[in-house]
Order: sequence, then C-alpha cells, then structure tokens
Amino acid sequence: MTTAPTPDSLTSVFVRLKLALLRNGLRQSAARTAVYVTSIVLTVLFGALLLLGFVLLRGYADADSIAILMTGVIALSWAFMPLFVSGGDETLDPSRLVMLPLHPRPLVRSLLVASLVGMGPAFTLLAGLGAALALARGAAGVVAAVVAVPLVVLVCVALSRAVAAANVRLLTSRKGRDLAVLSGLVIAVGIQVVNFGAQRLSRAGGLSTLEPATAVVSWLPPASAVSAVDSASEGDYGVAAAQLLLTAVALGALLYWWQRSLVRLMTEPDGSTIGAAPDSAGSGRESTGRLARMLPGGRTGTVMERSLRYIWRDPKTKMAWITSLAMGAIVPMFNALQGAGSVYWACFASGMLGMLMYNQFGQDTSAFWMVAQTISTPADAYAELRARALTLLLITLPFTVLVTTGTAVVSGAWSSLPDALGVAFALLGAMLGVGALASALFPYSIPQDSAYKNVAPGQGGLAWISIFGGMFAAAVLCAPVIGAAIYLNVEDETSLLWILLPLGTLYGALLLWGGLKLAAPRTARRLPEILAAVSKG
Repeated sequence: MTTAPTPDSLTSVFVRLKLALLRNGLRQSAARTAVYVTSIVLTVLFGALLLLGFVLLRGYADADSIAILMTGVIALSWAFMPLFVSGGDETLDPSRLVMLPLHPRPLVRSLLVASLVGMGPAFTLLAGLGAALALARGAAGVVAAVVAVPLVVLVCVALSRAVAAANVRLLTSRKGRDLAVLSGLVIAVGIQVVNFGAQRLSRAGGLSTLEPATAVVSWLPPASAVSAVDSASEGDYGVAAAQLLLTAVALGALLYWWQRSLVRLMTEPDGSTIGAAPDSAGSGRESTGRLARMLPGGRTGTVMERSLRYIWRDPKTKMAWITSLAMGAIVPMFNALQGAGSVYWACFASGMLGMLMYNQFGQDTSAFWMVAQTISTPADAYAELRARALTLLLITLPFTVLVTTGTAVVSGAWSSLPDALGVAFALLGAMLGVGALASALFPYSIPQDSAYKNVAPGQGGLAWISIFGGMFAAAVLCAPVIGAAIYLNVEDETSLLWILLPLGTLYGALLLWGGLKLAAPRTARRLPEILAAVSKG
C-alpha cells in the first residue's frame, strides 16, 4: 500500500515538474531556446527599468499614488489576463489533477509554490520591490516593505490561480468557451478606459487628481500592502498594521476559495462535456453548398471555407477576431470623438487585423497534420498561405474601409481619407506578408484542452517574439509610405495626398505577395518542425 506524499515532497515534485516542462519545451530547437532566453532578458530588463523608475520617484510628492495604483493595475492584470492570453502550464491546470490521490490543502500549497516559478512572478516581484523602495523611509518603513513585497507577489499569484480554478469548468465547456469571446470586448473597452483616463489626467494638469482613487485603492489588497509601507514611513503604525493584516486576510481568503474550487472540481460530476444535438444532415449539406458556391473553386476555395468555419466555430479563433475587430474600431473612433487623434488612427485597425495572420498553422492545432499531407512543394505551401490571406482580406479590407471612413466622418477630415486609406492598406499588406513568414519561422501551439492557455508551455517567449518582432518588421517595411505621407503633410502638398491611395494599395499588395513568396519555400522545408510545434499542445 502506498502512502500519500508529505506536503514538502509534494511541493518539490510540482516545482521540479514545472521546471521539467519548461526545459523539455525548450529542447525542441535551438531557436526556441534563444527566443525564450530573449523573452526572459526582456522581461527582467523591463522589470528592472520599472524598479529604477520607482527608485527615482523617492521623495516625489505623488510617489504614493503612482506606486499604489500601479500595484492595483498589476493585480487586476493577474486576475483576468491569464484567462485569455498566453500563460499557464500543466502543473497549474487543476483539471489534470482530478484522478490523483491528493488532499486539497497540500495541493494548494504545492501549486502556489510552483506558480511562483516563471517570468510573471519575477516581474511582479521587481515591480513590488520598486513600489516599496519608492515609499519606504525609516526603520518602520523598511520593516513594512519586507513584509509587503512577498504579500504582493503571493496575493497576485493566488488571485490568478483562484479565478482560473473557479472558472475552469465553464471555460473548458463548449458553451463556456463561446462565452469567453466576450473577453475580447472587455479587454478592448478596458484599454480604452485607461487611455481616456490618461488623456483626462493630462488635461487636468497633475497627478494630484488621483488622490481620491488612491485613497480607495490603498485599502484594496494587494495595493493595501504597498500603502502600508507609506503609512509606516509616515508614522501611522496602526494604519500600516491594519493594511498589512487586510492583505494577509485577503491572501488567506483567496487560498480558501482556491481550495474549495479544487474540491468541487475533483469531487463533483462534470456535465460540461455533454455535446449539443447535432444539426440535421440535410441542413449541414445545404449550408456547406451555399458557402462553397460563394467562394473560388479548387484548393483556394476549400482553404477559405475551412478558415471561415474556424472563425465561426472555434472559440479561441472567434475570440481573437472579436478582440481585433472591437479594438480596431473602438480605438480610432473613440480618439476621434475625443478630438485627440487624426484619421490616421484608423491604421490601428489594420495593425490589429493583420496580427490575425500570425501563427496560421498553430490555429489548426493537431489537425494541421491533415493539411500537412497536402503540402509537398513550395507551390502547395504558397497556395495554402495565399488562400488563408484571401480569407483575412475578405473581412479586413471592407472593415478597414469602414473604420477609416467612419473616423474621417467623426473627425471631420474628409480630405485626408484617401491618404489614410493608402497608409492603412500598406500596413495591412505588410502585416499579412510578415505574418505568413512568421507562421513558417515561429509556429507555436494553441492548446485546446484548457480555455485559459493560448500557448503551450515553453512557447510563450516564442509567441511574443513572433508577434512583436513581426509588428516591428511590418512598421519598418511601411516606412516609405508613412514617410511620404509625413512629407506631403509637412510640405503642405495636400493636392498630392490622393496619390497615397493607389501607391499604398499597390505597395501593400507587393509586400503581401513578397511575404507569401518568402514563406512558401520555408513552410515546405520546415513542415516537420511546424507540425511538431503546433501539435505540442
């Protein structure tokens, strides 16, 4: 008869398991290792810069507002972002632990310690340390900081995992994953709220207007721990103790909530896997026939039909589209309504929609092996990528025209509509072309067994480098058209701005064609590596 592992041994097992998962994920290729190391370096560098910025705030009158509110924003990100963006791994997915003979309390402890291994906790530690250093003064402030910084990290991590565990049943069901597409709208609106808040703050003329918000957030964990450092430095020892105690109580409550969620997950029956009644065969054939008749023939139409069905039926693909469409429309229109932007803000829509071309093969997940069977030459790969790009253009081109026209109407800049459309088309073509190349060079898996993971373990750095590196490359490629627009506006050659519409359209088409031509032979040559990468999750 086997005995249950002790809490200490269980914790070490989970930590070693997470390290092993990360290590094995990096062993697949030297390029993946280099990308992951680069992402670590960038995360540490950004965290170090944030820490340095906080240190430079020492003695500044509004340092407390910045430190407390920044901690609140970081905690809010921990609460919601892991549900919808890349992150997580098998050691943190509670649905994988249902069949193991583990007690909830030691399991929570072990998972919490394993959760502290990663770039997110490291960044949060640097941010919390910087916030504490910005406010700590005197021995009492230093003592409070020593207690506050670990509390901030622990509360953020526990909050993230408690929310994920409480929603894992919903998010892993088909209907629940369909509901998750609303997160795209939530994120888009939330970013714009922050944007408008920053604009109003700049018009107000100082950070002193944040004092009412700071007074509220200073009593909300884990920002209350950072506020305790400031209170202790000011000599308000009773307030500091109360704020630290409030944070500790919040940590205990989160761990209890997390434990209760794990108990329900491991003991209650799961009805989320009950499938919906299938549509009638006749209805399905009729729908397929209508869609097929509207598309080109041959391989192009087949690939386009498959891609359109992914957009409509796959929850994660649908969520990506809704997020891009919402943000692509909200950002330019809201800036135009606020009078804070020009019609060129419509290029934001091109950038958001162009990102959908990245990791095309990863969107197919393990089913990509069926597509791979049809690709044996660069010509096959070119036909596949071209059809996928045409699918995106089927939606993104009219949407770009609609957003650009709407922005011009709201901002009253009808004369700038042709040149704005030209720049937007050039950017869209560049994003699609670079996205095709990035799909061949930096493929990564999108796990389907967990709704709150969009990248397989060990591939997070690869995903971020692929997307942001591709965005930078697209911006560089669009430099001639952007430079021409700037030159004509500066030189007041408004009568020649219309030239940018045909110029930008042709240039964008050439960039898309060039990207597809460069990506096709690389896709055919690297097909085994692409298949292994996208099937990982």
